Amino acid sequence: MIVVQNIIAIFQKEFQGYFKSPLAYIIAGIYWLIAGTFMVSILLGPEGIIQEVNYGEQLGIPLGSIDVPYIFLTSFFSILGTLCLFILPILSMGLYTEERKSGTLELLATSPISNWVIAVGKLLGVVAFFLFMIMPFLFYEAIIFSAATPAMPFAVPLSAHLGLILLATAILSWGMFISSLTDSNIISAILTFALILFLWIVDIIANNINGAIGDFLRQLSLLESYNNLINGIWEVDNIVLLLSYIFLGIFFTAQSVEILRHNQ
Repeated sequence: MIVVQNIIAIFQKEFQGYFKSPLAYIIAGIYWLIAGTFMVSILLGPEGIIQEVNYGEQLGIPLGSIDVPYIFLTSFFSILGTLCLFILPILSMGLYTEERKSGTLELLATSPISNWVIAVGKLLGVVAFFLFMIMPFLFYEAIIFSAATPAMPFAVPLSAHLGLILLATAILSWGMFISSLTDSNIISAILTFALILFLWIVDIIANNINGAIGDFLRQLSLLESYNNLINGIWEVDNIVLLLSYIFLGIFFTAQSVEILRHNQ
């Protein structure tokens, strides 16, 4: 029970801290601007879904043959996932670097609260802020999907949102670990971006490598697992992979701080 209380206390401190940070508002604003622009473009742009439907009607293609909600969902969530690659390393870069610069990381390392509790609390705080960032889009998605005929199965958007949240949590988890290794926000963001980019495109690299090594690298791809989920493909392997990345990020963060604890 004490462990849960400590996690909640750290979570509240971390989450509330984002609403006091001008950088967090800038990040959220950029995310909303870019994602919103792409949402409008996907639906109403010159090459958007509405235009595609109009062209189809002019050519005599039945309206029901174009799955508008599904095309919108996969296209929009592909954009959201790509934005995570660029935005989230910036959001996570200060999770531990600020503690290092202020000297409070040493206090955390020697405190009676376990490193796992601290890492989980911090991760939950930044994930909660990400959920705050994507909440406005839920309203617009609800309007779009409510107009669909026939109605889209609820499991499809649920799978897409689950995939986005797991992807974001995995990126933030590794960003948290890297931030525990340096006192530079810029270095933390760059290293996190480089690592996630590698995990994002590792399947492309694996396609050029034959044998067991290529097969192994292919299994590490964040992009493939995420794409499967936003396409409504519920496979245990995809969820387990993303959860594994989250766990490893927390584990390595705790070990990083533990090393600092022993060096005190």
